[in-house]
Amino acid sequence: MCAKKQNKAAVKINVKETPYAAVEEIMEKKLEELATILASSDNRKSKLYEEVMKMVEKGLFKIALRRSNHVKSTAAVFLGINRNTFTNKMANLGINCEKIK
Repeated sequence: MCAKKQNKAAVKINVKETPYAAVEEIMEKKLEELATILASSDNRKSKLYEEVMKMVEKGLFKIALRRSNHVKSTAAVFLGINRNTFTNKMANLGINCEKIK
């Protein structure tokens, strides 16, 4: 029982030392759950990668717009991309610049 507690403590220490590793670990666990939900049960070609990437990108764009008070140029800077690229991707993702909840 003590060994299990020590392992958990070691993981927590490791997480605190590298925040990016902690985020990667959290994302991987959530992606595993998403993959389970979205995985195709029939024999057709999976589009899991495309679907998940679209969801992630759409989420990032919504976050950027909220944080920038819906100013596209500021949102683009937040994401580190060009404003025109931001606007084009926004249209492709079906996001309009109205306030998003």
